[in-house]
Amino acid sequence: MAISLDKLVGFHHKALQVRNDRMEVIAGNLANANTPGYKARDIDFQSAMKAAQSERSQRLSRTHEKHFDVQVRNPGELMYRVPDQPDTGDGNTVDVQTERNSFLENGMRYQATMEFLSGKLTGMKKALSSGG
Repeated sequence: MAISLDKLVGFHHKALQVRNDRMEVIAGNLANANTPGYKARDIDFQSAMKAAQSERSQRLSRTHEKHFDVQVRNPGELMYRVPDQPDTGDGNTVDVQTERNSFLENGMRYQATMEFLSGKLTGMKKALSSGG
């Protein structure tokens, strides 16, 4: 019987990728908290995981025969965050407290997924080493 690591960890690996992408977006929001006109962005984790489950991908249209045929994997749509507070006058929509909370929550969920994956791999290693 063949062992499929993709079946064992595939979904969780994709979840880690989306969480990592989300961390980068939130960090970018925090870095631009004082940039006039900057619009805070975020990734909708739920829709990104639904897309990952269905393995949807998009093809870019070629307008010339010398263009590369490229297939794009959409890990999650990057959306603008709706601010909780009215505009401060400079057009910046970053709420530092909201971004920090999102960053911390996403980090904890990333760590939990890592622990879960570690447990799965440890169990697989035990099963393989016991000969059973």
